[in-house]
Amino acid sequence: MLDVVLQLRATGTSSLIAVIVVAISVLTIIMSVAIAVVLLRDYRREPGHMGQLKLAVGLLLLASVPELLRIALPTMTSVGVVGRSILVSGCELSGLGIILRTIFGGDS
Repeated sequence: MLDVVLQLRATGTSSLIAVIVVAISVLTIIMSVAIAVVLLRDYRREPGHMGQLKLAVGLLLLASVPELLRIALPTMTSVGVVGRSILVSGCELSGLGIILRTIFGGDS
């Protein structure tokens, strides 16, 4: 792991800033997945209540998936900034829509 950090090159900023940004993204993913796991565990206890499952999916679409897209798209594909922004924003919007529908009386 230390070898990877030592080989890190950042364009337009220092390597320390790049490491901090990646660490914050990883922490965001870990925290949202942990919350989703708690919601899924509650859903498994009472499978008739779809609200817990929908909140878990909405949270993952709102936080974890966009963070993964922000890291994976520029690293593994040639998707441009505009395409990445549309995909990330669409994912976040979908997550918010699912959460709002669940909270404000969507079918359960």
